Amino acid sequence: MQSQSIKIQLLTLSSIIVVLALFRLFPHWPNVSPVAAMALFGGAYFADKRLAFIVPFVALFISDLIIGLHNSMIFVYAGFGLTVMVGFWLKNRMTVTTTAFAVLFASVLFFLLTNFGAWMTSGIYVKSIEGLMQAYIAGIPFFQNSLLGNGVYAGVIFGGYYLLQKNFSALKVSVLK
Repeated sequence: MQSQSIKIQLLTLSSIIVVLALFRLFPHWPNVSPVAAMALFGGAYFADKRLAFIVPFVALFISDLIIGLHNSMIFVYAGFGLTVMVGFWLKNRMTVTTTAFAVLFASVLFFLLTNFGAWMTSGIYVKSIEGLMQAYIAGIPFFQNSLLGNGVYAGVIFGGYYLLQKNFSALKVSVLK
């Protein structure tokens, strides 16, 4: 029975992440996407740390192949990886407050890293402290949008999975943590 529960949980968690990745393909406001939520969720719920990285990264990469790649992708993926690690921290501390903190912290990390990447790779900004500050200032509207998206998607995904656990016996006892 426990083996069946593990299979059901793996399928459920992976399906949630893949569906979130598909949401990136639909029209949306700039940076209002489920990327951070799926990374945070993967880190928080997959017991196997390899799967916590692999499932969200593969989903992200496939959607990126469709959307398009760019020069600063390495910074995006590094930010995504750090968000998975924030999910590891969240794993055994999950409350509404700690989840909200994790969303905020991961959003700030992602903002700092990806705007640094834009400064480094885009050629738009002068390679100086002033240029770096310009990159961060230019990124503020995108940060606001990503924070909104991260909060909404994390609320839906974490809350939705909580409700699934409450209502389906195979998900009630977490064998994946």
